[in-house]
Amino acid sequence: MKNLSGAVAVITGAGSGIGRALALELAGHGAQLALADKNQAGVEETRALVVKSNSQTTVKTYLLDVGDAAAVEGFAGSVQKDFGRASLLINNAGVALFGTFAEVSLADMEWLMRINFWGVIYGSKLFMPMLEREPEAHIVNISSAFGLIAPAGQTAYGSSKFAVRGFSQALRLELKAAGSRVQVTCVHPGGIKTNVAASARDGAGTNPAANAAAKALFSQIAATSPEQAAKVIVKGVLADKGRVLIGADAYQMDMLQRLFPYRCGDMIAKTFESRFAQAGIASQKNKT
Repeated sequence: MKNLSGAVAVITGAGSGIGRALALELAGHGAQLALADKNQAGVEETRALVVKSNSQTTVKTYLLDVGDAAAVEGFAGSVQKDFGRASLLINNAGVALFGTFAEVSLADMEWLMRINFWGVIYGSKLFMPMLEREPEAHIVNISSAFGLIAPAGQTAYGSSKFAVRGFSQALRLELKAAGSRVQVTCVHPGGIKTNVAASARDGAGTNPAANAAAKALFSQIAATSPEQAAKVIVKGVLADKGRVLIGADAYQMDMLQRLFPYRCGDMIAKTFESRFAQAGIASQKNKT
């Protein structure tokens, strides 16, 4: 997309973090906003912040569970009714889960995949007719640095983010081959200062004390603000980039994966072990 002024931007997970920052950033570019989140109080707070920053922005909010196909279909219908169109879809909503594959239950895995992966599928499929009618349109899917390298303890989250990466790459190529005006960008953020880690679900068989220590550590090492992330994403959309990396840590993981495709997981694990030790919680993470 070359111009965001007047574009109708649809953002899921807009109640906090990157989603909220994107709403504010896009409002600054003159976009109209359809903001959705499962947390009604959070998305209404985002709306108030957007209006405060730019009272001329048209913004509407919606309560939405992106893992519910019928709900996403209804959401798309509401956006069509309220705005008549949609030109930018940002599939941002996501959740996290602590635990190894042995520790998490099937229900845990299904819950996470339903939101992180199927939410992207539902959004892309059900908004595509509106996007295809636009003179230019864009889909942004939020993956993760763990969609580049999946470390131990992140089988569920890594699986979902690798799936988003693969889906986005194939969809971009398919749309290009079909001559579509819809572009696709897959975003790989590193550590972002949001509540995703702090609000992560504990796997059914995990140790809560170890999880709490891990959540505290992730919060400490997250280096990029949501506002910085939003600016990078919007810049990527305006440049029609197929892939966007956010943060020095994401670039480091990308390089490790390229240089050491079989050893990179062990290298990342050693880095996390070192940071646990520096934080004085090395002995806690293995307690049962």
